[in-house]
Formats: sequence, C-alpha cells, structure tokens
Amino acid sequence: MDNDNFNIKNSVSGVLVVDKPVGMTSHDVVQVIRRGTDMRRVGHTGTLDPRASGVLVVLIGPAVRLSQYISASDKRYQAVVEMGVETDTYDGDGEITSRAPVDISFEEIEEALSGFVGEIEQMPPAYSAIKVKGRRAYDMARKGEEFELEPRKINVYNLELLEWDPPEAVVDVHCSSGTYVRSLAHDLGEVLACGANLTGLRRTKNGQFALRDAVPLRKLQETFTDGDWYKYLIPAAEALSDWYSIELSFEQVDEVKHGHRIVAEEEMPAGKLARAVSGQGELVALMEYVEETKEWQPRKVFFS
Repeated sequence: MDNDNFNIKNSVSGVLVVDKPVGMTSHDVVQVIRRGTDMRRVGHTGTLDPRASGVLVVLIGPAVRLSQYISASDKRYQAVVEMGVETDTYDGDGEITSRAPVDISFEEIEEALSGFVGEIEQMPPAYSAIKVKGRRAYDMARKGEEFELEPRKINVYNLELLEWDPPEAVVDVHCSSGTYVRSLAHDLGEVLACGANLTGLRRTKNGQFALRDAVPLRKLQETFTDGDWYKYLIPAAEALSDWYSIELSFEQVDEVKHGHRIVAEEEMPAGKLARAVSGQGELVALMEYVEETKEWQPRKVFFS
C-alpha cells in the first residue's frame, strides 16, 4: 500500500447507514463492508437477527469508538405478530408449543398493547444472546439445559396497531435499547390468552438514523466496485446530532486533542456529555461537564 492510500484510509471516519436485507446476520454485513472498503476498523451498533431487516448503523474508522453511545439509542420497529401460535423462540424460527383459536378485535389488541407502554420489566427470550455464567442462553436452551434469566427494565414509548388482518397484527414499536420485540409479541399473546409469535421485523429507526438515511446493501456493494462508496459516508459528528454541541476554535482543538479542559460558556448539569466539533464540522472529542470548575473535560478524543 502506498503512503497516499494509507493516509486516506487512516483519515476515514464516519457512519454508513445500511438497510440490512433478511437472511444476513449483522456480522455478515460488517464483513461485506470490511472487504468492500478495505477498512479493518468496522463495527455495527445494534444486532439485527437474520430474519429482521432495516436500519443497521455501521461505524467506520475511529468512529467505532462511538459504538456504546449509538447502541444505547432508542429504536423503532415495524413488527408483524402472528396471533394464535406460540413458539419456544418467540418467533417463526422456533418449535410450535401451542395453538389457539383467534377471536379478538382491533380494539382488544389496542387495549392490550397499552399495558406495555411505559417503563416495564421484560423477561428476555430463553433463545437469546444473553450470557448466563459466561455462556450464551441460546446455546443452553438448544441443549435443553435449565437456567434462569433475570427480567430487565426497559422503556416502551409507543405501541401503535397499524393493521389487523387475522391472524396477523402489524405494530409500530418505539422503544429503548435492550428491548426484545420477540418478548413483546409473546407477552401480548399471553395477555390476549391466545399465544403469539413474531413473524416479521423491520427496524425503521436507530437513534438519529431512519430508513430515509439508509442505503440498501446491494446498492452499497455496487459502489465498492466503482470505488465511490465514500458518497454514502455520514460524518461521525452527525451520529450524535441530538447531543449538546461545542464548536472549538483552532486553538481549542489543539488543547482538547492533548486532553486539556476548556472553559464552558454556560453552566450545565454535572456530568452532561457534549460533542466537540471543529470549525469544519469534524468530530474532535466527546466532552463531559465538570460542575466544580465549570469546564469541559475531554473523555474520548477522535481528532489527531
């Protein structure tokens, strides 16, 4: 590799928002992008099951260090729930454990959904990637081993029944990170006393990024051949566009990249996080407000 190419690759940092197709794992998508971009530092920010499609946020270069913040962002899905059929995995891939007649109205489903809105405790599926004593739950479940999972606190901001065409309901789900839509489907079936499982899932939003920002994977792959994939790269600073923003002067950029604090222009709550950007809009660092000294302390520096 010549020095010019090495320097170009070293300076690439940003976000690719991919519309993941059904049938691929999130890791598969990352591997395709690694090969296509010839970049080693590539990572996604929230797993989508192979049977799910939609928004997958992929970070390139130094921007991978934003993963924990974007992964924690709210999510939005369009879920297809089959009523009357319950499975051990809570989705269409599992073994059917029960069947029941479906005689429920649109209004009854809406009322049942309203009971899941707000901060709730949710039991994850046994067939999930959660670790129990260092082992994946789905590995233990497949072997028929007995184990216990702990319920999790999640936030469900809104559930809207978009369509009811028995036995399938289409639901718009707006929820916090960590929510299992499969569990919502299963629990909905229990409340309605008919059983249910998730048969389709499309993520329509992840944090600041929606389907309108996403490029289909096949279309992105075409740009790898043409060598112009950069046109879909979103600046890293935009990944946290809802954060408080600090525009740094040329001198402050130098101070921050060496780990020095800068004086805050206004008082903030203790521990507040902000993105610090250069005059050119590049993400320089993530900063934390220090209440005692009224200064911003660099926490992660991206610009060197």
